[in-house]
Amino acid sequence: MTRRIYPSDLTDKQWELLEPLIPDAKPGGRPREVDIREVVNALLYLDRTGCQWAFLPHEFPPSGTVYWYFQQWRDDGTWEQIHAALREQVRRAEGREPSPSAGILDSQSVPTTEVGGVRGYDAAKNLKGRKRHVLVDTVGMLWGLLVTPADVQDYDGGWLVLESLAGRCPRLEKIWADGRYAGALVEIAQEWYHRVLEIVQRAPEAKGFVVQAHRWLVERTLAWLGNCRRLSKDYEELPQSSEAMIRISMIHLMLCRLQPA
Repeated sequence: MTRRIYPSDLTDKQWELLEPLIPDAKPGGRPREVDIREVVNALLYLDRTGCQWAFLPHEFPPSGTVYWYFQQWRDDGTWEQIHAALREQVRRAEGREPSPSAGILDSQSVPTTEVGGVRGYDAAKNLKGRKRHVLVDTVGMLWGLLVTPADVQDYDGGWLVLESLAGRCPRLEKIWADGRYAGALVEIAQEWYHRVLEIVQRAPEAKGFVVQAHRWLVERTLAWLGNCRRLSKDYEELPQSSEAMIRISMIHLMLCRLQPA
């Protein structure tokens, strides 16, 4: 790489971690000519700065090429596989088991743009857009992710996140959540998924902002995602693209944690 370095670029050590996880070119087709590291750097630049595809700097591969890889790896599960592999490395580096025994469930509503796609109105937030349903471990790593229209209730989104964890996270026993998830979901979590959903209640005497036990961990992860301008709103047409962009943000964060610049 001979161009000037952007702050979002991968370091050599970070690329050494990521390169083995990048899928090879499909056999039988035209040999891969693009610098795949630059494709990744372009996606990290777009995710961090929030620029439009057509406004990617000219030093990167053509925006159409970058988008093609983004789309292909979204559809074939590559982003999920890379995310899962790095997440395990982060947990091992922290001296923890590969899968967590506890997690925190929450959601975040964000506005959409004129790009289109499904959306809904969140009356509680007075916001039209989409909702990100997430479940993180106590390290802040992402285990459950689902993007829906904003009018999907937290209860229903939480149920879908629990369903997505079926057969995964064998050690996960307890999940903390706020009062929006109270009710039948507590029983469903126990009876259907054999996991304890504990509702963290705000103290009746509390006034103003109060840090709630355990729940601050998921708020911290959402704050990390907030450092990426592409995630300040939902700019994607498809919810699957939104989920991929969130995973790209987490991939970069994990690489920086494993190999600080």
